[in-house]
Amino acid sequence: MSTTPSGAGDRLVQVGAIVFFVGAVATLVTVAPLFLGTDPFPTIAYAVSMLMGVGFLIAGAGVVRSVWLSRSEPSGT
Repeated sequence: MSTTPSGAGDRLVQVGAIVFFVGAVATLVTVAPLFLGTDPFPTIAYAVSMLMGVGFLIAGAGVVRSVWLSRSEPSGT
């Protein structure tokens, strides 16, 4: 069994995934009144839905950072 060290962008990808899922849940919650016929949520609920895109960008930045740093390291072979 081998363990690999954490990459530079791994933490960004993890944080981005959490922020993305918070935004996804908020999106489902804000869309629910449309199907249930209830009153819509306040504007802040729609602002929280925007975290979905922010999380995607954070995770993408983590992937780009990992790739960029792995290319700049000298290869051991």
